[in-house]
Amino acid sequence: MPWQAWFTLATILIMIVALVREWARVDVTILLALGTLLLAGVVSPIEAFSGVAWEAVITIASLYVVAAGIHQTGLLTWIDRWLVQSGGTVTSLLFRVMTPAAVLSAFLNNTPVVAMLIPRMQAVARKTGISVSKLLMPLSFAAIAGGMITLIGTSTNIIASSLIREAGLQEFGLFEFAWIGLPAAVLTVAYLSLVGHRLMPDTTPGDRDKADTLNYRFRLCVPSGSPLAGMSIQKANLRSLGDAYLVYIRRGQDTIGPVAPEEIIREADILTFIGRTDARERLLRETDFFAHPTENEQDNQETDPPLFQAVISINSTLAGKTLKDVSFREKYEGVVLAIHRKDESIRGALGKVPLKPGDLLIIEAQKGFDHRWSQSEGDFYLVTQDIRKQQPIDEKTGLVLAMLAILIILHIVGVLPLSAAAFTGALGMILIGFLRGTQLRQSVDVGVILTITGAFGIGHAVQTSGLATGLGHAIATILPGQHPLIALLFLYLGTMLVTEIITNSAAVVIMIPIALVTAVDIGMEPRAVALAVTIAASASFLSPLGYQTNLMVMGAGGYRFRDYFRAGLPVSIAVMAITLTAVYLRWLG
Repeated sequence: MPWQAWFTLATILIMIVALVREWARVDVTILLALGTLLLAGVVSPIEAFSGVAWEAVITIASLYVVAAGIHQTGLLTWIDRWLVQSGGTVTSLLFRVMTPAAVLSAFLNNTPVVAMLIPRMQAVARKTGISVSKLLMPLSFAAIAGGMITLIGTSTNIIASSLIREAGLQEFGLFEFAWIGLPAAVLTVAYLSLVGHRLMPDTTPGDRDKADTLNYRFRLCVPSGSPLAGMSIQKANLRSLGDAYLVYIRRGQDTIGPVAPEEIIREADILTFIGRTDARERLLRETDFFAHPTENEQDNQETDPPLFQAVISINSTLAGKTLKDVSFREKYEGVVLAIHRKDESIRGALGKVPLKPGDLLIIEAQKGFDHRWSQSEGDFYLVTQDIRKQQPIDEKTGLVLAMLAILIILHIVGVLPLSAAAFTGALGMILIGFLRGTQLRQSVDVGVILTITGAFGIGHAVQTSGLATGLGHAIATILPGQHPLIALLFLYLGTMLVTEIITNSAAVVIMIPIALVTAVDIGMEPRAVALAVTIAASASFLSPLGYQTNLMVMGAGGYRFRDYFRAGLPVSIAVMAITLTAVYLRWLG
């Protein structure tokens, strides 16, 4: 291989190390790698930045807008009704959770689908007493599998279709992935509902109410002559209560919060806690505090600032910084009460805790916080308030569904290319009035778009530098005369490994050119191999890093890295078996 190929390979390997070590945000890391290749002359400026105007990028951005518009219609109300049907076993509930997630993800980008469903799963978990850790990972897996069914189900499929068209091959049809995606989705839903949920972590009864802990707020007053008056919060043992924590203190007209451990308690202070009802009763029993005279749970829901959940995205500007560094309270007009990271809840001096992708922030803010900051500049995967009542279905929802159905039909019959259909659908959402101004800007995940455009430039380097040709020939040399299934398995496993380390979008951009060269050398159908590689790039069930929906549920579900591997390995093997069998029997046999 020429030096450009070796330089590109070295750059990609360093990029992978940087992504694994989380030295910078994903989009920044990929753009830095692209900048290195540009400065070295491996790619020209036109090749490096061609992804900005790439048709696939326009299509993906448009589909984000369409998904946000559908959310605004209130269509998810029917899912709420479906979820609250009779039957409270884990199996029946998972079936009711995963089925709509897979169906929606087949036609909408699965990231907003999971973002819309997470608070609903938490509400269902509270009502049924089933651990939310049994629900959220299956939700993510179902969305991933459902996205494999159609061309528009995930950005990975759209990118792959554009790549093979640029290679001179026919692009994928809207339902061409269904031969693999449909049985994969059915098997994923059936397996996790019947058997796989037993491999999910199950929190203990004390930990299971973590969500309830964050949703019950109570006020206690310090009476005159209290022996605790004059003591610090730490000395009064109000610092580490376990099942509750002190949010802020109201002192006259002032509000003190977050409360420092050295803060002195004074007579007539009103202490606001968030915790379980057990904690309230224990504090009333063990101290001389008394309940606030106007304390009423129903009234408090109306008068107290609501609580919101926000998940730090993999491209967030907050990653690696503390709340103090970014002046979170001033910028976002909200107070972070707790940080959930994997299976732990971080409290106390939160201002000094460096944030990480996947962290779930519990935020107290005024109403409208979720609408202002949802997907703000790609900082959050979701910002949501607890669901207390069903959202009414907008009267214009029928018009939206009719418009989208017509656009899909026009694409299927060949009248409109996918990019034109998606862009027209996004424009229709704006004209009908579901998205305006800030909502429109926030509907598109800028970090994902930057990641895809940067990865496309790196993909150009893989092709033009000779790296794709060199690695493709090398693979064909390693597997001379082998059965096509062996070569297909080799490429599938390689892609699956790459997507677990970096992102699905970057993996498919890097691996498709290599797979096409390998297919030609070995004598396999290139489109069939490209399809298998595309599925492998989406089949991220082994870690939270490869697919952002896995990272979205990590903090809310209290998952560790090993939980994904343990629960996802059987799903990965099943999807791989379905893919290899379907591709071989239909195209290579």
